[in-house]
Amino acid sequence: MEGVAREIRLVARPTGFPGEDLFEVAETPIPDPGEGQLLVRNAYFSVDPYMRPRMNDVRSYVAPFTLGEAMTGGAVGRVEVSRNPAFAEGDWVLHALGWREWALSDGSGVRKIDPVGAPVSTSLGVLGMPGFTAYYGLFEIGRPEDGQTVFVSGAAGAVGSAAGQMAKIAGCRVLGSAGTEDKLAWLRELGFDAAFNYRERSAREGLADAAPDGIDIYFDNVGGDHLEAAIGAMRMNGRIVACGSISRYNDAEPVAGPRNLFMVVTKRLRMQGYIISDHYDRFPEFLARAQEWVRDGRLRYRETVIDGIENAPSAFLGLLRGENVGKMLVKVGPDE
Repeated sequence: MEGVAREIRLVARPTGFPGEDLFEVAETPIPDPGEGQLLVRNAYFSVDPYMRPRMNDVRSYVAPFTLGEAMTGGAVGRVEVSRNPAFAEGDWVLHALGWREWALSDGSGVRKIDPVGAPVSTSLGVLGMPGFTAYYGLFEIGRPEDGQTVFVSGAAGAVGSAAGQMAKIAGCRVLGSAGTEDKLAWLRELGFDAAFNYRERSAREGLADAAPDGIDIYFDNVGGDHLEAAIGAMRMNGRIVACGSISRYNDAEPVAGPRNLFMVVTKRLRMQGYIISDHYDRFPEFLARAQEWVRDGRLRYRETVIDGIENAPSAFLGLLRGENVGKMLVKVGPDE
């Protein structure tokens, strides 16, 4: 197939908050698939908080991004050419080849998706990795019970908004924090029982007002002062779902942890972290339940869509600044 394919490459490592100069838009010929391969024209790709630590040259649970190569991550697109018997031209698929307009694959790690039941973009959000992250963390680690109180930080993001709604489905009282009035309005639409703006008041003050009797579960997307405040507000035998720590991702130097960690002992708390890629054997269970919740309106979502691959770096930095409501996506091709 003739033509030019664009992709976003990482060309330098950040120190502190990253800038757009760390990325470049590169052009390559649209690849021609060989035997056993398929060519996908992407419609959307995802920008996610976990990508910021991967920009550093430090291995954690996954290898860092390689300089000079396209950024990887979740993407959804349509198979344009297939020489792989498992996929037909016209299939819609999800893959992890990331920030590019066209993707060449041998089929490994590629999953077909249903373009009829919900918009294909939802396979990167509420019906994809973020929704599954919320589901597993809340139900497997948080173990909510009817009538308990759940606090979600970063509650207007893709994971947080799903976690809060799932806690409501479980019969809980749900509190959330967010950074703008638009986001707080969205949380109220979703049925959160209380929400506060962490830019206007501290997490400790927000929790003291919203949950004077304490909280049972903290779904942590933020870390930092939110984690310290939540530990202070936890009831006996509370659970902390350690999902992310976006407030710390751009720190040039590590900072001291919560000053009240001994309360984990005195309150008999359980705090557990997880990496969702370890648990994909549970994905079919999640998808079946989440599709039902989306259909009946109990699990709602919003998407912040940035058009054009050249705007992917600014979309990613906007995500780190908290400019998105719901899932942040970059649209790079047709989605009909």
